[in-house]
Amino acid sequence: MSSELAVATVYEAASREGLIDLALHRIVPGSRAAGPARPVMCGQGDNLMVHAAMAHARPGDVLVLTMPDPAPVALVGDLLATQAKAQGVAAILVDGAVRDAEELAALGLPIWARWIRVRGAAKDVAGTIDEPVTVGGATIRRGDLVLLDADGAAVVAQERVEEVLEAARAREEQERVKRAKLQAGELSYDLDNLRARVE
Repeated sequence: MSSELAVATVYEAASREGLIDLALHRIVPGSRAAGPARPVMCGQGDNLMVHAAMAHARPGDVLVLTMPDPAPVALVGDLLATQAKAQGVAAILVDGAVRDAEELAALGLPIWARWIRVRGAAKDVAGTIDEPVTVGGATIRRGDLVLLDADGAAVVAQERVEEVLEAARAREEQERVKRAKLQAGELSYDLDNLRARVE
């Protein structure tokens, strides 16, 4: 779903709303993903709810995993990612850590994580699934569109998806035309009327 559109393009088309403002590790080189969010609030340093989320996941979901105070604790490793892939999950965004990084890359399920760390999680604390979470300053609700690529992540509120994607496709076309002009030697300094701001 819309993973052909760049995160930066969609973010700009959304009037610069919905940035998930985190430094993220993209675990699978070259991967990009988009899909409806399934937010999961774990207990602090605990991944019980990630295991629970596997029973709720639907094909195409983007699992968004966080905890009250995000910390470099591995919420996902090889075995959980294997389950997620088998359930048809489109991607996982981890506001925490992952481990088994080489195995995750080989598995091929698109995963973005704030940290890569060995430290393991407990499995004791019940949290929530499908309740809104805040990640990187953005509120993410069940069904909101989450997009991820080499640049990072953004979220589009579900009620704005159609409008924003239409604007993003229009922006992409404008950039295609502009890129051709730049390749022909024209300057953004002139095309964007920036010269008057400087000279």
